[in-house]
Amino acid sequence: MVGDEGGGGRSVSFAGCGFLGVYHIGAATCLQERAPHLIRNARQIYGASAGALTGAVLVGGGSLAEACADVLDLAKEARKRNLGPLHPSFNVMKIMRDGLCKNLPENTHQLISGKLLISLTRVSDGKNVLVSNFKSKEEVVQALLCSSFVPIYCGLIPPSFRGVRYVDGGISDNLPQYDSKNTITISPFSGECDICPKGNSANFHEMNVTNTSIQFSLGNMYRLTQALFPPEPKVLGELCEQGYSDALRYLKENGIVQDSVSIDLALTREGQEEHTQIPKCIDRKAVAASQCKKGMQNKEMLIDQLKLAAWPLDGTIFENLPPRLRKALQEACKERCGFYTQLSKFLPMRLMSYMMLPYTLPVESAYFVALRLVDWFPDIPDDVRWMQEQFRQIMGAVYSKARQRLLSISSKESGILLRKCHTAPLDTSIHSSCCPPKMAHSSTHLEEWLWDLPYCEDLVEKDISEGFVSAPSFFMNSGQPGVEANVDSSSENSFQTASED
Repeated sequence: MVGDEGGGGRSVSFAGCGFLGVYHIGAATCLQERAPHLIRNARQIYGASAGALTGAVLVGGGSLAEACADVLDLAKEARKRNLGPLHPSFNVMKIMRDGLCKNLPENTHQLISGKLLISLTRVSDGKNVLVSNFKSKEEVVQALLCSSFVPIYCGLIPPSFRGVRYVDGGISDNLPQYDSKNTITISPFSGECDICPKGNSANFHEMNVTNTSIQFSLGNMYRLTQALFPPEPKVLGELCEQGYSDALRYLKENGIVQDSVSIDLALTREGQEEHTQIPKCIDRKAVAASQCKKGMQNKEMLIDQLKLAAWPLDGTIFENLPPRLRKALQEACKERCGFYTQLSKFLPMRLMSYMMLPYTLPVESAYFVALRLVDWFPDIPDDVRWMQEQFRQIMGAVYSKARQRLLSISSKESGILLRKCHTAPLDTSIHSSCCPPKMAHSSTHLEEWLWDLPYCEDLVEKDISEGFVSAPSFFMNSGQPGVEANVDSSSENSFQTASED
């Protein structure tokens, strides 16, 4: 992708990646330092999950160095427990909220409205939603928390934005505007993105995970596990440096990088006081020259301090990263030297802590669940109403499915019975000898049919053995006078009597 000089008409999209967001911080730092016009003139900045956090800090006036330090502190907080981020005492949403409220300025909603588009996944229908207009800083924080909420991993009840429940935007669209030719895509997974780690060129296997191109390799599989279960701070620091290097390589390949790099160093309080006490008679050019000279001295002092300090990472990180980010990484990667910290590293102590876990975990779980309930009190009415509505919808869906199933089964059975009634032949073998089937006969054949019945045949045989044959009484003409048919229920045989005139 060959870029224009000013970078106008382009967009930047950051993929969701969990704790690997330090890669985005390194890439964003490179874009901010080496090509500020690309961010300033960009049409839109897209982001999902950790990418949305980086985009908010980049556009919303926050400090990328402090954001990097916060991510590394969050990783260290997750790693110091036996169960890692799954421990009940690890409240990732609360830590993220505190970090956003501290790092983002109060007017961040004015800076990012219409500029930053945050990817969200709506809970009701699973559709992707991009939000870009915000009325306050609290709305920005709520949208970022919704975009970073991983179900079950971060909690059971999803957060809400303007009364609607949302979860991680990476579930529906992890890299917004991926197909657009004017969008610079950034991802910590090797694949087809513009800024990403270089994978094996001989590996042509690739998978698309919610609009994110990921090369099928062992390195990417390992990075996928690191997204939710963070590695050591040193590995995250190397990943941040890799993001910076990959972004710098992209800028050089496309001719976007600027030769003159200006590093913005904040003045100290003493420098600000001296700047306010400068007399008006002094020439402005002399003041600007003195400030530039002082800034260069501060920069050289900072670099000298970083060189003198013990650097736990690779030396290439020190050569590429800007001073602020280097200092933040250095402070975050420092290991604590306390007695308890050193003692807990020994294998017997670690084994003992794992053996005591079945006894200590219930107590810790009860304590931290009680703390979360206290924090949950203001949101209990809304969350309970939402849970009731979800329960009614689930029960309604189950009832409708069961009703349709029963109706379909009953309709099939009725159809089978109806087909049997129309097509199956009459089976006379099932009728009893005493209960002959009801069949239509004419009056001329009625006598022959009755004589063929089994009990009539027995009667005829009996009469023949006795020497006479008598017809049943019901064969006589009922219209003849003086003839009556009497049936004695107590007798085994029927008889007839004739009354004389």
